[in-house]
Amino acid sequence: MKVTVKVPRLGLTVEDAVVMEWHKKVGDSVAAGEVIGVIEADKATVELESPATGTLSEIIGKIGETYVVGAALAVLDV
Repeated sequence: MKVTVKVPRLGLTVEDAVVMEWHKKVGDSVAAGEVIGVIEADKATVELESPATGTLSEIIGKIGETYVVGAALAVLDV
């Protein structure tokens, strides 16, 4: 099964976030709740956590690019 890692809702007025870095690479195992990357929204840095345990199969979000809330950033195989 595939699980999509999305830009989380970070507040009522936050509509997008910038991918700052990835802590994992494609093929790495991840645990639910593990930090896999960092995003920035409204000048606040936020750790991006894995929503499930599995293997990181795809990274969609490019470092330095802006994505709207709900946009897909990565895909996990669980």
